[in-house]
Amino acid sequence: MRLIRFASLLAVVASIPWLGAQLPDKGQRVPTATLTVDARNPGAAINPAMWGVFFEDINFAADGGLWAELVKNRSFEFPNRLQGWYEVRRKQARGTMTILDEKPAIPENPHFLRLQSQDPGEGYGVGNEGFRGMGIKAGEALRLTLWARRGAGAPVNLRATLRGAENRILAGGQVRVDSPVWAHFDLLLSPANTDPGGRLELTLEGPGQVDLDAVSLMPMAATHGFRPDLMRLLADLKPGFVRFPGGCVVEGHDLANRYQWKRTVGPVDARRPMPNRWLDNLAGEGRFAADYQQSFQLGFFEFFQLCADLGAEPLPVLSCGMACQFETSEMTPLDQLEPFIQDALDLIEFANGAPTTPWGKVRRDMGHEAPFGLKFLAVGNEQSGPEYLDRFSRFEQAIKAKHPQIQIIGSAGPWMGGEDFDTLWAGLRARKADLVDEHYYAPPSWFFNNAHRYDSYPRTGPKVFAGEYAAHPERPAPGAPRPNSWEAALSEAAFMTGLERNADVVRLASYAPLLACVDAWQWSPNLIWFDSLQSSPTPSYWVQQLFSRNRASRVLPVELTLTSSATATAGLYTTAALDETTHEVVLKVVNAGRRPAELALRVRGAQPLTGKGRLTVLSAGLADENLVGAPPKVTPATTDIDIPGPEFTRAFPAQSLTILRLPLVKETP
Repeated sequence: MRLIRFASLLAVVASIPWLGAQLPDKGQRVPTATLTVDARNPGAAINPAMWGVFFEDINFAADGGLWAELVKNRSFEFPNRLQGWYEVRRKQARGTMTILDEKPAIPENPHFLRLQSQDPGEGYGVGNEGFRGMGIKAGEALRLTLWARRGAGAPVNLRATLRGAENRILAGGQVRVDSPVWAHFDLLLSPANTDPGGRLELTLEGPGQVDLDAVSLMPMAATHGFRPDLMRLLADLKPGFVRFPGGCVVEGHDLANRYQWKRTVGPVDARRPMPNRWLDNLAGEGRFAADYQQSFQLGFFEFFQLCADLGAEPLPVLSCGMACQFETSEMTPLDQLEPFIQDALDLIEFANGAPTTPWGKVRRDMGHEAPFGLKFLAVGNEQSGPEYLDRFSRFEQAIKAKHPQIQIIGSAGPWMGGEDFDTLWAGLRARKADLVDEHYYAPPSWFFNNAHRYDSYPRTGPKVFAGEYAAHPERPAPGAPRPNSWEAALSEAAFMTGLERNADVVRLASYAPLLACVDAWQWSPNLIWFDSLQSSPTPSYWVQQLFSRNRASRVLPVELTLTSSATATAGLYTTAALDETTHEVVLKVVNAGRRPAELALRVRGAQPLTGKGRLTVLSAGLADENLVGAPPKVTPATTDIDIPGPEFTRAFPAQSLTILRLPLVKETP
């Protein structure tokens, strides 16, 4: 027999090329091993907020995604003022539609639409296509709101109609516009049928003139404005934190296009939209989205509300005065950096300040008098170089002077290693950053090979924030999305065992990106895919959920004893932790091999283990995916099992992640 401490075993495993085609041969005998968990000596505390989510407005994740608004370009402020809108002429109707900005309803967004009907026929007006179609569900009430005023003459009846395939009417209603000044209208629509490609039409029922602005159609079930099915999936993750709003949208192509949080709070109708950072940056995906704008209906207040709804810590990221270094690399001179630093200080006041402070009052006036309890703030996204370190120093000094309790996160750049990475780490360590944000996008083999990555990191100084990571398999064809395969998710699970095992170094971690529309994506893979009606959790989603919902309290030592015939090519990755609340040992085992692994389990410090254990297994073929609209191929299965005592044998399926919760009874002295 030979005894291998698990950190050493992983160092051996790291030398093996873990491409799917190079997994252990099917005919190779899987070794017998003993897995020993020492429940007597709990180690590092696991951050209760360790497993979180990262939200970036990419792949239509905000407008047309998590934000439940169905109307695209609702205020006619896109560069193409009528983008998303089309003229409606039914049965010889005649009229004109014009964009104007005279005496607007909303001065901050001055453009509005004037409809003039000479002969309404069976309806003259305008329609909206939504975001690749409006997902209309039978029985799901929708609230239509808009600003309108009539022109000279008699009052005008404005009819609202939801239409589906073949012009089928799904719902309808009308409002009477009888005021020559702007007035707000509210109408409830109840669809009788379901249609994934619905559209909204607003038509005049007689001759006349009406001006329209800020047209909105939202599901009544969208609490705080969030799409219900996507919110359920996020809530089921039980995320410890939400990082927002990006990502590259923080930086912008140039500084004028960067994300500025102050423009995203206050009255929703007064927030000015701007082009999205991902409109024409295809990231090798081959998709152009001319209609990809940011309305900022989902702004910083809504992000904080999202965190409150999910019970997650908010983790905002702010511009440090550097635009995307893959694009323009525009930089604000150091002597002009003060407005950027003030934005950070004001954000802390917005989140945490008393409602009598200037920015605390803005929060209160938006409906949230109590502070949001901000604890983290990231300076920059993927910035690098000495210029970034200079800027980080200015932010760090100003923030710590006023708010020493805020944990400040620095950037290790876009790479997983190399000279720039090492320079940034050294600089941030010298500047006493609280956490350093590392990003990894790589093939599954990298994640298998780097499960040991943090075993040798320094135990003092800045902690690690694994802010963006995802395994990237090869594309099946040019222009096709990288698959969200089980192989990718399995490799992420193996890597995550190393994150948890090194919880004294790694404090926060989040997969990226979070959301993607199947009809309007710029990046792949992603954690959750959706269309106008449905959403699908990927295999990677289930891995994240199982780790998050089984995060436990303190790391427990693990030892693996292999038989003399065994080799490290068994592909076993594991971590164990003590759940001090439920008094359980939580064991996570990844078996990347192609055959089941028979393990003898021993728990020291438990005489005896008693009662029922909880077993959750996630396993599938390496190429299996969960596609929107299709039956899922990868889902976890959970069962209760009998625990005979502190020693028993268990077979762990091939190519699987297993979570085993073992009830623990302490040894008597």
